[in-house]
Amino acid sequence: MRKHTALRVMTATAATAGALSLGLAGPAAHASTPLDYVALGDSYSAGSGVLPVDLSNLLCLRSTANYPHVIAARTGARLNDVTCGAAQTKDFTEAQYPGVPPQINALKADTDLVTLTIGGNDNNTFINAVTACGSAGLLTGGKGSPCKDKHGSTFTDQIDTNTYPALKAALREVRAKAPGARVAALGYPWITPAAADPSCFVKLPLAAGDIPYLRDIQAHLNAAVQRAAEETGAVYVDLSAVSEGHDACADRGTRWIEPLLFSDSLVPVHPNALGERRMAEHTMAVLGLD
Repeated sequence: MRKHTALRVMTATAATAGALSLGLAGPAAHASTPLDYVALGDSYSAGSGVLPVDLSNLLCLRSTANYPHVIAARTGARLNDVTCGAAQTKDFTEAQYPGVPPQINALKADTDLVTLTIGGNDNNTFINAVTACGSAGLLTGGKGSPCKDKHGSTFTDQIDTNTYPALKAALREVRAKAPGARVAALGYPWITPAAADPSCFVKLPLAAGDIPYLRDIQAHLNAAVQRAAEETGAVYVDLSAVSEGHDACADRGTRWIEPLLFSDSLVPVHPNALGERRMAEHTMAVLGLD
């Protein structure tokens, strides 16, 4: 995952201007001219593991309670949700599975709004980092930083070398297909706390020194998403501040991300229903849709 970057401050004037440009001056605008909204992205956008499941495409593990559906319900937008679990940037322009066309096929010249999370599955960053660090943590009983010691900058190097240019290319493809749309690229909400908490080991079996290491990878990924968004004219939706304290180590009812062990979801280390709602609410606030 990715690293720090300066937060963009949106003024009330900018938010109002953005709302007007999308025909979102108020509830009446929603009713008379609903937004043509296309949701792209991976499992964090699909809401994989959150019930109810979208039965129209079981391969994608998409939920009808994911953040795109929340945004659409609250704004009156016409939603075309093509999010898909395990999607990588290449799946924007290639078929992810038989019968699952490239995601950008859903975009049109008159698309008004596009949201997405993407990049976490490129190089298998999320799954490789969590699996490697979880296994190492179990072997050391939570002591030291075995994952960091073994892998060092491997994950962040892959993000810089492979994921960042792929993100930029994917966002350019989105812009080409929907030149008039407002595009929002969301960062990933925190999976781990900022520092080790002994009580967390039963939920996330990571060594104490690997908690900040894994968080640094995620921050690095988010920074790459932000950089690619800014360089392609997209809006970056920074979830780092609002998701602080809602990581997988937090209690039920507080956490936005389900833990690896004793999870309430069949898809652990992913947002739960609360997380999807909060992602929607923050995205709407950043875009001036609330």
